[in-house]
Amino acid sequence: MRGPMGGGRPPKNFDRPRDTKGTLRRLLAFMKPFHLGLALVVLFAILGTVFNSLGPMVLGFATNEIQRGFSRMMDGSGGIDFSAVAKILAAMAALYILSGLFGYFQNFLVAGVSQKTIYRLRKTVDEKIKRLPLGYFDRNSIGDVLSRVTNDVDTVATTLQQGINQMVNSTFTVITILVMMLLISPVLTLVAILTLPLTLLASMNVVKVSQKLFKGQADTLGSLNGYIEEMYTGHNVVKVFSKEADTIAAFDRMNEELYRYSWKANFISGIIMPVTSFIGNLGYIIVTMLGAVWVIQGKFLVGSIQSFIQYIRHFSNPIVQFANLANMLQSTMAAAERIFEFLDEAEESPDTATEIIPRQGEGSVEFQHVSFGYSPDRILLKDLSLSIHPGETVAIVGPTGAGKTTLVNLILRFYEVSGGRILLDGADISRMSRRQLRSRIGMVLQDTWLFSGTIRENIRYGRLDATDQEVEEAARSARADKFIRALPQGYDTLLGEDASNISQGQRQLLTIARAILSDPDILILDEATSSVDTRTEVLIQKAMRALMKGRTSFVIAHRLSTIRDAGKILVMRDGDIIETGSHRELMAKGGFYAKLYQSQFQGEEEAS
Repeated sequence: MRGPMGGGRPPKNFDRPRDTKGTLRRLLAFMKPFHLGLALVVLFAILGTVFNSLGPMVLGFATNEIQRGFSRMMDGSGGIDFSAVAKILAAMAALYILSGLFGYFQNFLVAGVSQKTIYRLRKTVDEKIKRLPLGYFDRNSIGDVLSRVTNDVDTVATTLQQGINQMVNSTFTVITILVMMLLISPVLTLVAILTLPLTLLASMNVVKVSQKLFKGQADTLGSLNGYIEEMYTGHNVVKVFSKEADTIAAFDRMNEELYRYSWKANFISGIIMPVTSFIGNLGYIIVTMLGAVWVIQGKFLVGSIQSFIQYIRHFSNPIVQFANLANMLQSTMAAAERIFEFLDEAEESPDTATEIIPRQGEGSVEFQHVSFGYSPDRILLKDLSLSIHPGETVAIVGPTGAGKTTLVNLILRFYEVSGGRILLDGADISRMSRRQLRSRIGMVLQDTWLFSGTIRENIRYGRLDATDQEVEEAARSARADKFIRALPQGYDTLLGEDASNISQGQRQLLTIARAILSDPDILILDEATSSVDTRTEVLIQKAMRALMKGRTSFVIAHRLSTIRDAGKILVMRDGDIIETGSHRELMAKGGFYAKLYQSQFQGEEEAS
């Protein structure tokens, strides 16, 4: 965990996205199952664009008809044919109606394709989280992980919803309008597109600068979210040590960092639109002046020039949209790259194809020359061998960092051993499925975890098919039934966020009831009674003795007075088991355990 002094600040120099093309290909791969919908989007975009682009041409026909009518009036040969003008305008209205209908269907399909793609992406991210080893969460803050699976995914979702329409419409609008302009005047078309290379050159230069800034913005936001999550979780500690001012200062520094990246990224990328508009207006001015001269010279009718000028305006719009799309893609590619970095993280080793199912109902555990380290240069357990008989209660004691929790984490396969093997009822746990292995084990931790829901639902989490009667029986065994029934809604009492509406000791009782309900062969109790008062602890100890009867139990305890009745006590130091025996045997040896116990007992006497 980063400290409240701002240790989590992001580095100031971020690289540009490493593989924009590869990221884009992977993003498009998520859309592949919806290729039929995308094909219909393209079809409707073509039809809608064609009908819409014919509008200015048809309007020019109406203007030319009116101009011809005025000419006939001037030479006395006739007048304006209003019926012909009306037919032309009716045709133009029909074109726009058809264009609108196709646009409606296009938007409908784009919404479906984009949301299905994001649904698939979110599902992939969620499934990835469940396959990641605990080591990943040891190295990365929760806030940064949340930023990747929420903020970054939402950024991609917004771009897909808006970007698909813009890209498809802009592409076919440019093509269609270019054809229309060529039909009216190839010369004026050449003049109009002379500014296009300048527009592209300006946009590319801006994109190169903004791309790096958007990557920095996304990474800094992840770091800031991680810092906020840590400070919120530990706000009590911050207040106890009067570090409010320091945490605010650290937040301000990180927020300032994010502000600088965000401001620069959005400002520089925002330059694209005015630059492209300015360059496009230069071509518009030249074409207007040249067209006016040709109308005066009689080379063109007013309606044709009118249509061409409208096409120039329409031609510049998709160019500006491309520029805006390039702006949007910078933040999207940065977000998508962070998502794919997350998806590329190393996963837990897969379960073996030839799964072994151990004997049921025994609970023997054996460590055979087990070695383990959180990193290759940090080996914690070295050539550890240990045999636990079915139904035996084993207490694990030792100073902080001795490897007590690591030992039970290896039994659960939260981490994989570096060497040797662990056997459950004679079966190598590395050849068992994790689901099969963990269904045999119940665990109660010092840090309680309860979700927002009723008390009944939280206890039933241990076995989802349990009846209400079984849930209540488990609560009685855990000595939780009395306090639950004293609550206003009893077992249907809704727990708030972090279950803050009940005490810490009551939360621990509920987690114990949940473990009892799961009816495991093996129990792991990691400081399970450390958060309750002495009177409640006595009640829990009685319930635990009944629960552990006939079951293999591992009890991790710092208060040595709570494990004096354990059948076997393992004393660990620096990853090694240095002493083994009962409480009486270890005290008689006068070794490390005896000194640890005496110093603790003496400390408790002095404290009292």
